[in-house]
Amino acid sequence: MSSSRLPRISPALAARLRNLAVQYESPAFSAGDPIGCLREASPEELETAAFLAACLSYGSRTQFIPKIHCLLDIAGPGGTRGWILSGRYARTFRPGDCTSFYRLFSRDRMHAFFSGLRAILRRHGTIGACLRAAGATDGPSALRALCSAFGGCAAPVVPQDTASACKRLCMFLRWMARDGSPVDFGIWSDWLDKATLVIPLDVHVLRQANRLGLIRSRCATMNTAEKLTRQLSAVFPGDPCRGDFALYGLGVAGSSPVAAIPRPNPSRRTDSGPLRRP
Repeated sequence: MSSSRLPRISPALAARLRNLAVQYESPAFSAGDPIGCLREASPEELETAAFLAACLSYGSRTQFIPKIHCLLDIAGPGGTRGWILSGRYARTFRPGDCTSFYRLFSRDRMHAFFSGLRAILRRHGTIGACLRAAGATDGPSALRALCSAFGGCAAPVVPQDTASACKRLCMFLRWMARDGSPVDFGIWSDWLDKATLVIPLDVHVLRQANRLGLIRSRCATMNTAEKLTRQLSAVFPGDPCRGDFALYGLGVAGSSPVAAIPRPNPSRRTDSGPLRRP
């Protein structure tokens, strides 16, 4: 479907979306979002922790946010970057261990994921440097480079290609590239233009986009995500992913605020010992 055949956005709908974006692009709403799990850190640590949080953002908030906190606690005060580079992740996530860590993500798959990320960090220093070395210049090429960097070894934690909507990777790029936001970090804004990002398309965003008449599709594919991104570019020129706050916020919260999900009890244990607060 070409952009000329996409449904027309009325001025009233455009105004409503802008108002919703103002309402939901806020630290208060994001306190219940994966990004709300992250603490102040250096750009290198923030990038690594954000990538882990994005990759685990699968399923219900009440399920994945405690798992993100769990990883941050296991990594300890030194942070996720040092934990991965040192190989200490292998104490908890052992190769060949097919027990589940989170839903479809076994401990063996998580070990492959961390090993792939360790190789990227050791070779390039940062994830951003890896994408730039691969020739990424915009949102779509950054998505392809992220998938290719892992070579399929970390699937399903990291998608093997961009045939799906790659919601979690799109969300990570949104966090990294969008500047001037009270929520997103924007530490890649000097080389990754937020105007080129693809909207993170999940069930909430897809449902609201159809309900509001922005698109006519029931499939969460990259093709659908790109169509919706074109629509939102008309409402939010130069920053289509601002529409993510409007649609996701409307889908998750409606007219009610979302309470933050509390951190796990520090006395809870895993097989690697007590969880540690940073």
